[in-house]
Amino acid sequence: MLLSQTNFDKGLQLMESGKTEQARIVFESVLKENPSHIKSLEFLGDIAGQNKSWDKAILYYKKIKQLQPNNADYYYKYGGALGMKAKTVNKFKAMGMIEEIKSSFEKAVSLDQKHAASRWGLVMFYLELPRIVGGSETKAVAYSNELMRLSPLEGYLSKGYIEEFFGRNKKAELHYSKALELTNSKIAFQKLYNLYAYKMKNLEKAKQLKEQFEK
Repeated sequence: MLLSQTNFDKGLQLMESGKTEQARIVFESVLKENPSHIKSLEFLGDIAGQNKSWDKAILYYKKIKQLQPNNADYYYKYGGALGMKAKTVNKFKAMGMIEEIKSSFEKAVSLDQKHAASRWGLVMFYLELPRIVGGSETKAVAYSNELMRLSPLEGYLSKGYIEEFFGRNKKAELHYSKALELTNSKIAFQKLYNLYAYKMKNLEKAKQLKEQFEK
């Protein structure tokens, strides 16, 4: 166990230095010594996700959620990896993954009443899913409202995301602007800037926003 922890610390240092491939090798060596080392499994899942190796990510996250069935993060990460995998396969196979994706996010929500990421996952899930198989703007808005109760910033960003998804750019602008006024956060600025520059094609407004934000 001491050797596992020493090697894990090495892997963590490599991760923090951006040397993910070297970190992967170290974390894999930790698993050979201790197959149930939770954080090594999680980091290997994260690295696989960064590399878009969704099958590997799914396997790692599935194992850690089984080892720690009361951890909301692991259900969220598992559901997210499944969702990304579903985008790479044919529609018939993706249809068979829908229920597990949804139930993973919902499980995360039930385990942690303040888990914002899983609610974001459900917002995106219900927007991107075709209506004929359960997609629903109403359900997406319901989870956006939950985000608003947890954090006004996340709430306004999610509402802006929904409006932008349906091409209602003026309403999206309103929500993103409120998020920026509320916190002056970089992510709110980026969302509003991208809306102006790429969706509304208003480069002048995007330029003015950038100058104002930088000041």
